Amino acid sequence: MRNALVFISPWILGFLIFTAWPIIYSGYLSLTDYDVLTDPNFVGFDNYQALTTDPKVAMALQNTFVFAALSVPTNIILSLGLAVLLHRTVRARGFFRTAFYLPNMTPPVAVGVLLLLLFNGHNGLVNDVLEFFGIPGPAWTTDPTWVKPGLVLMSLWTLGASVIILLAALNNVPRDLLDAARVDGAGPVRRFVSVTLPMISSTLFFLVIVNTIAGMQSFTEAYTAYFGAGNDTYSNDAALFYVIYLFRQAFEFLNMGFASAMAWLLFLIIMVITAVQMVVGRRLVFYQGEDGG
Repeated sequence: MRNALVFISPWILGFLIFTAWPIIYSGYLSLTDYDVLTDPNFVGFDNYQALTTDPKVAMALQNTFVFAALSVPTNIILSLGLAVLLHRTVRARGFFRTAFYLPNMTPPVAVGVLLLLLFNGHNGLVNDVLEFFGIPGPAWTTDPTWVKPGLVLMSLWTLGASVIILLAALNNVPRDLLDAARVDGAGPVRRFVSVTLPMISSTLFFLVIVNTIAGMQSFTEAYTAYFGAGNDTYSNDAALFYVIYLFRQAFEFLNMGFASAMAWLLFLIIMVITAVQMVVGRRLVFYQGEDGG
């Protein structure tokens, strides 16, 4: 036991210093009026009360929920489709796995800049392609209606990780179950719905939880595209995600206490969403180690 603690002591120290202590201290700061320049002044739950009266907090939460609601199912559906195609590809499978994952290595800041280039309403590549097919492209980066859909489409740039995870799950589907279903007369669609999907449901459940948490914490791409240069136009309100507003309160306006209260509110929201997903998952997710009954 002592040797095990010695080996994991670097991780324990790192967790206590860089994770546990900042979390505890932010909880204390959320009860104070702190501008970084002066000592914290204890104000009780005033910051949490201010959360309920700040209209931008509600706006940022709404933007974040909409983005997550659009991006998570889109990511999962497209990732599953690409994984199925890749699973059926025999030749150059290794090349395609690498090609799908490579965009994940792109720095998020670069993706934010790329968003402005690709989705520019006047001369962006996306609208040029749409115009080629006779479809008038919207003002992705300036029209508030299209800002979040543009960000959702840009988030698909990094769906390669989900594709690789789902591909591994598809490779682990027992072949004998598929063969038995084929012998019983089940067609490809029936086999996929009745055999493949239940067998990879735990992986899909994992991706839903992870992508939901990532969607609720979305920051870098939207901040780089809409707030990095200090822009404050109307269209930015549509891209004002919760973590962006938290960051601006903490490091632009130096309202560290208010930002800490925002962080704890986000933590509680993510915990509730995850708990609901876990309850739903118990009814819908099949684990191979479970008994059939």
